[in-house]
Amino acid sequence: MPVHMQSISQRIDWLMELSQRHSEQFSSPEAMLARERYLARHPTHVIVLKCMDGRIHIPYATRTPLGIIAPFRNLGGIFNLGWPYLGEMLADSVHAAVSQGRRVLLLITYHYSRGAPSRGCAGFNCNKQAAIDHAYEIKAQVEAIFGQEHQTVYPVVCGFETDLDALVVHGNDEQLLDIADITHEQCDALDGHVANLFPDMPGQVRQDLLPLLRGNHAHVSSLKGVARALDIEHREWVICVGRGFDFLHVPNIALIVGPYSPNLAEPIGTAAQIIRNNMAQGRLPDDGFLLLASTPYHEPGVDKARATLKSRFLSDFAAQTIIQQFPDLADKMIRRTAILNWQTRGLELLDQQVN
Repeated sequence: MPVHMQSISQRIDWLMELSQRHSEQFSSPEAMLARERYLARHPTHVIVLKCMDGRIHIPYATRTPLGIIAPFRNLGGIFNLGWPYLGEMLADSVHAAVSQGRRVLLLITYHYSRGAPSRGCAGFNCNKQAAIDHAYEIKAQVEAIFGQEHQTVYPVVCGFETDLDALVVHGNDEQLLDIADITHEQCDALDGHVANLFPDMPGQVRQDLLPLLRGNHAHVSSLKGVARALDIEHREWVICVGRGFDFLHVPNIALIVGPYSPNLAEPIGTAAQIIRNNMAQGRLPDDGFLLLASTPYHEPGVDKARATLKSRFLSDFAAQTIIQQFPDLADKMIRRTAILNWQTRGLELLDQQVN
């Protein structure tokens, strides 16, 4: 039986097992050594701003070891660097890299489908141009904060075409590099092409962008001619609030609300409405849905205690929002509150509530 048609208790067990497998893979000796080996060759810190859509799995699509790319995920891929918490988190991430002598490559992504506009980003009503425009607005904000000379933080607008998992890189002067359209010979000569796209990009950053593009080309090439389930209808049954959901790269399972917007009630309400519609239209059983709150911690002691309080706050806030806006749906809400060990990516449940 497909996961989305199983009972809510079975679905939650499946989700927890998925999280555990991700942690085991991430913290395995081979994976840890692969990350160290990769960073020794490619020291640029890579940050990706992206939609919560499970189809957008940048490490998988670029064949990059887990833990190299730092993701910021939010419902609809909508961000504003004026949001206090988001701005602080991004600045902290940049300063941590700079203190180690590393530059930052910041990929600002949007997604779309070349086969059918209706498979695009729901956050922009499947309007590709609106999603691109928003990405460029974020790029302008990045430049306002970190400078327009791009010698420390280099922002790049990058599309993700979900039919083929292909990156579409937006260069200077409106130039485009669609990885799905290049040949193997052109892939071998990407260094010169990327230099033309970004003439002001520092050499080390360019050398560290190339493995992502070449890995994506290999990934896209492996998918050509392979039948894929593209027209998957929405059947999300999890609302995730907070951070630490990297294990959830499964299409149409979860709606992720990052803790970034000063008006969290709005995206939480949007997510609840989507799940309510999924139940009403029979796309999943109406026996319950999961509200999962998570906050990562790096150190035991104060940092872990702070993460615990924050996760409980996010869980209570999201639950109260759903109760107030959708009291009928709230009766079917099952809560799990967790913290995430950032060193192992292990999810640690704090408590369990029905609603």
